[in-house]
Amino acid sequence: MKVMKKVLTGTMVLAMAALFTSCNQGDGKEIIRISHNQAADYPTNTGLLAFEKYIEEHLGDKYDVQIFPNELLGSQVNTVELTQTGAINFTVASNAILESFDDIYQIFNLPYLFSSTEHYHAVMDNKDIIEPIFKSTKKSGFEAVAWLDAGTRNFYTVKKPILTPDDLKGMKIRVQQSASNIRMMQLFGGSATPMGFGEVYTALQQSVIDGAENNEPALTSNKHGEVAKYYSYNMHQMVPDIVIGNEKFLSSLSKEEREIFDKGFQIISQVQREAWGAYVEKSIEGAKEMNVQFFHPDVLAFQERVLPLHQEVLKSSPKLEPIYNQIQEIGKSMIGGKENE
Repeated sequence: MKVMKKVLTGTMVLAMAALFTSCNQGDGKEIIRISHNQAADYPTNTGLLAFEKYIEEHLGDKYDVQIFPNELLGSQVNTVELTQTGAINFTVASNAILESFDDIYQIFNLPYLFSSTEHYHAVMDNKDIIEPIFKSTKKSGFEAVAWLDAGTRNFYTVKKPILTPDDLKGMKIRVQQSASNIRMMQLFGGSATPMGFGEVYTALQQSVIDGAENNEPALTSNKHGEVAKYYSYNMHQMVPDIVIGNEKFLSSLSKEEREIFDKGFQIISQVQREAWGAYVEKSIEGAKEMNVQFFHPDVLAFQERVLPLHQEVLKSSPKLEPIYNQIQEIGKSMIGGKENE
């Protein structure tokens, strides 16, 4: 079955690549295709629409930017492959997927890496830290060009709230498909169940899993709150979503064009981040209407369980240690920063 699935996936990618081989439309403009897996009203799409407007205002005589939300071009795994081949130009990828291309992305999956939202944003806006990470996948045919705020990841469950790490014992929790996330769940005491995001609703509904971990919009945009009624703010991760671009396309841009695109990438992050806070508040209100209950357990109890993962990951991948130390120094220098609530 696994072999057949791989064959089908590969066939689909090749078919999509063939479909998109012709990049130009009748008016001679080159089509720039951008894929993501969120709804059209999600902050990700808001940021990408601002990018579309900016690029077409400055390079509209040459490029036609087209955005495909809601996995219209396939799952994240598939669209990352399509971006590698150049069948599409850009896609939004989870950090967990990028970790499979270069383990330098493991750094963002470390639980409780950031002490606050301000710390998180300061690190992600630090070019000295981020640029080497973003360029690490060029050998795989793509590079990261922008980061998107995805808030904090927390547990939400069907049958009972998670108030202490011990509450996770014997529970099957969906995690993103990465080794570090599986290990994190082991340290919490739960049973990690890796699966694609699109499978989570049905898995919750059919009791294949007891819960999942994600931000608040997952409750409403993806309707998980219809099934999972307990949301616990243990705040174990702040993991960005990443916009990646086909390396061949990016390299084909002239210096002037690349400067315009780089400004456009900054606009994606800026507009998406500005929209994020209001969207989360709207999601919380929507989840309450679904009768989801929100809990604020003692975060320290959860933190103590998984901090050993930091040293495990640094030991297995020494190249992460300088990055990790830089991140910790930025945290120490941020005096008086407001902590997450």
